[in-house]
Amino acid sequence: MIVNKVNIAAAFAGVSEYWSPKIGGDINESQLKFAKFSGTFNWHHHDNEDELFLVVKGTLRMRMKPENGGEVIINEGEYVIVPKGIVHCPEAVSDEVHCLLLEPRTTINTGNVVNERTRTTLDRI
Repeated sequence: MIVNKVNIAAAFAGVSEYWSPKIGGDINESQLKFAKFSGTFNWHHHDNEDELFLVVKGTLRMRMKPENGGEVIINEGEYVIVPKGIVHCPEAVSDEVHCLLLEPRTTINTGNVVNERTRTTLDRI
């Protein structure tokens, strides 16, 4: 097996569609995903998966119910972990957000909601 390094900026250059993550690598039963965000996503939750959102570029607002913190602003170089079962709605505060996601490979981007943004098969970077 050959071990390769990845240039994060070059990987993000391979993401052309907002809210459509691309797999950057497998880590045991989890995946590292590259995603670009613009605007507001859908309210949803994941029954069985925790998600980590690490902002590489821009500013992200994670909206949640008041009992779960209301909303959290995540700036470049910061991350937030959304535990399974927590209803949330990511929103790009800046025009474009580059975000690394770390989550189980079973995670569907729209969680319990199925709509035009649902991606069940992801491309690899």
